[in-house]
Amino acid sequence: MNFLDELYLEKKMAGTSTGTQWLTGKSKKQLSAVSPVDGETFAHITKATINNYEQVIEQANQAFSAWRSVPAPARGEIVRQIGLRLRDFKLPLGTLISYETGKSLQEGLGEVQEVIDVCDYCVGQSRMLYGMTTVSERPNHRLFEQYHPLGLVAIITAFNFPMAVWGWNAMLAAICGNVSIWKPSSKAPVSAIALQKIIARVLDQNNLPEGIFSLIIGDRGLVGEKILEDKRIPLVSFTGSVSAGRTAAQKVGQRLGRTILELGGNNGIIITEYADLKLAVPAVVFGAVGTSGQRCTTTRRLFIHESCFDAVKDHLYKAYASLKVGNPLLEANHMGPLIDKNGVKAYQKAVTAIVKQGGTILFGGNVLKGPEYASQCYVEPTLAEVEHDFPIVREETFAPILYLIKYSGTVENAITMHNAVDQGLSSAIFSTNQNQIEAFLCARGSDCGIANVNIGTSGAEIGGAFGGEKDTGGGRECGSDAWKSYMRRQTVTINYGSDLPLAQGIRFALED
Repeated sequence: MNFLDELYLEKKMAGTSTGTQWLTGKSKKQLSAVSPVDGETFAHITKATINNYEQVIEQANQAFSAWRSVPAPARGEIVRQIGLRLRDFKLPLGTLISYETGKSLQEGLGEVQEVIDVCDYCVGQSRMLYGMTTVSERPNHRLFEQYHPLGLVAIITAFNFPMAVWGWNAMLAAICGNVSIWKPSSKAPVSAIALQKIIARVLDQNNLPEGIFSLIIGDRGLVGEKILEDKRIPLVSFTGSVSAGRTAAQKVGQRLGRTILELGGNNGIIITEYADLKLAVPAVVFGAVGTSGQRCTTTRRLFIHESCFDAVKDHLYKAYASLKVGNPLLEANHMGPLIDKNGVKAYQKAVTAIVKQGGTILFGGNVLKGPEYASQCYVEPTLAEVEHDFPIVREETFAPILYLIKYSGTVENAITMHNAVDQGLSSAIFSTNQNQIEAFLCARGSDCGIANVNIGTSGAEIGGAFGGEKDTGGGRECGSDAWKSYMRRQTVTINYGSDLPLAQGIRFALED
């Protein structure tokens, strides 16, 4: 595996870094990196100790004292250099993502490109950290708002996007003057180490202090809990399951810290009688099977008008029959494995529930067996015809299962069914009827943070703020004005006159 050598990765590596320095201490706990592609253990990582954690926090605090005083455009220059370095390593990084997580090579390369694009975006944003000036009700007074960095930002990421989610958070945090502490998923630790090694070169070349970008790999019960409870970390960005997100929000909230939560998505697409199926079908298939159904924006529920239900079902069956499942590093394959055997068990459990609750498996539903599926993590992409209110349909199963649901009447009926779940991340409608489109986009329409028209639920651009409502957590990352989440807001009033008028006309006079 040449890509590991190209990224300067070794068989045994430390899992904690303060930037350019790697910490091991006396830790004897190891994390084994196992690829779902072939079941091979390709690296061993030393887990962080509590002493490692304290070293990371101490270095981060010291770095923040200096980094916050660096002009924002100069911070943007460091981010620009990181983006340039990532361009040099795009192919081996994308290959590593594919091998470690099982997503297709094209998706792995796309994820690296997303971090590069975020770097470019943040370079420009570093010159646009705008405040607001407004009018004062008092004479000879100026009233305005400005933004200052928060301090330490902890970034807890999931396995399905082992680099991109870090990029969304860390690059914005950096241009805002913060320092970041990254705890990646234990299911994708090597991608994080590879990225940290590349960043370290930029830090070293610019003689920057340790602690601006830190990495800490360790147990949830040790490192994860410490981060959530640590008052020295004012902001925690958490990406993961709804249940884990609730725990994170409660623990951080108890200490009145801030959270950015990116949690579950049970995303739906509405196909109306006015849909262009040439657009809809490919979008649905990619949304449902991309990353083996393990994206938070994966298409899981498909609401199809009764007039075109049979046609859509037929198109999807033919498309699914043509899909190739196998080694994701081979370009001919459309879908790779699930992340691990626990993911396979969740898939099997969902398939069983579909049938038990009265649904019909139209395609797939099986675990794949054979020499080419030696890791035992490969499953068939699955189509199921169900009712919208089946309990299993209301859950998020992180697997390539697409629910086909027939609706009749107006698009409002489909919207009502679409909104009847606890999650609210991404949504889409396929229609050429402007009235239907506006109904989907209005205040009575989709209740999700992302609403798309004639494109699928997956593959958001970096320019828009990413995040969702309800059980998805309400967080926003990346584009638009999401940078404000990484800063503290300050309202400033300046009196440049010789009198001291009070607001609201209050009179308070002292005797001479």
